[in-house]
Amino acid sequence: MRRILFALGLSLCATQASAFESEAERMFGPDAPRQVLSVLSTTDTAILEPVILGYLAQTPGLGLRYVMASSQEVHRAIADEGAAFDLVISSAMDLQMKLANDGFALPLPPDLIEAQPVWARWRDLLVSVAQEPVVLILSDQALRPGEEVPRTRRDLIALLRDNPDRFRGRVGTYDPAVSGAGYLFAAQDARLSDTFWRLAEVMGRLNARLFCCSVDMIEEVRSGRLLVGYNVLGLYALAGGGGGITVVELEDFTLTLLRTALVPRISPEPEAATAFLRYLLSAEGQALIASGDGLAAVEEAAFERNPHLRPIRLDPGLLANLDAVSRNRFLTEWRAAMEQP
Repeated sequence: MRRILFALGLSLCATQASAFESEAERMFGPDAPRQVLSVLSTTDTAILEPVILGYLAQTPGLGLRYVMASSQEVHRAIADEGAAFDLVISSAMDLQMKLANDGFALPLPPDLIEAQPVWARWRDLLVSVAQEPVVLILSDQALRPGEEVPRTRRDLIALLRDNPDRFRGRVGTYDPAVSGAGYLFAAQDARLSDTFWRLAEVMGRLNARLFCCSVDMIEEVRSGRLLVGYNVLGLYALAGGGGGITVVELEDFTLTLLRTALVPRISPEPEAATAFLRYLLSAEGQALIASGDGLAAVEEAAFERNPHLRPIRLDPGLLANLDAVSRNRFLTEWRAAMEQP
């Protein structure tokens, strides 16, 4: 009996150890809902709270369970563990496309898909619910009197290269080896311009600090412990009014992330999930999304008004970046750039 209990204990520990890691969880709606919709997302709860409350106000009896996790953990929850969620919203567009491509997503209604711009949807499985810039942030202590804010990557390279003592150990960016969004941004940067690799080498020579998350990077810049944060999610950089930092949309190009949503094939409540997604994409839902800090409604005209904005398109190129050989080759080059003498 003792051996059986010991084996059961090991099995339980193994199960717990393999479970995906969430960062926050919150229940919305009545205390005893007739139906519960479960949403797994990389977006901070407070950011989507207005649109959640707006939907629940017109859907009596519905409760909404909102679970927040990193992009890698979101993918792991669905692809590896078959976690029972009804809607998945993530900033890692490539990982979302992989879930859809690998058969983990249910088809969405044609009218819902066709109402979205071509670059903001993929097949009938994946749609964008919001867009946001990927930005450069500077501490208020980063520049000396008379120095201008860098407006392009070339400007940033020159600033860092010409002031190594000031910036050594005080530049931050994502670690693409551990962050799904970080890998996406770095791969897109490299795809659009060779300047990215020159910037990576300069950051490497300055002993750049690598981060898993935008929030941590921004906190370090606000405190002055970092002077520069590169490829930061605009959603979090702009939250709270940007006190203590300068937010820069680089004029050579500014990547624009699409936060995408899908309904998992094993969703317990697929109809409720589709109904909520329809609300997110409605004029009312998009207005509520845009009412917060940093997120913007899906809008094609934004790219016409601001030609420096470059949407990360939902196309097969995102899947190519996830090929194991391509990913390993990219990360090998990245590590070589980061390990400059």
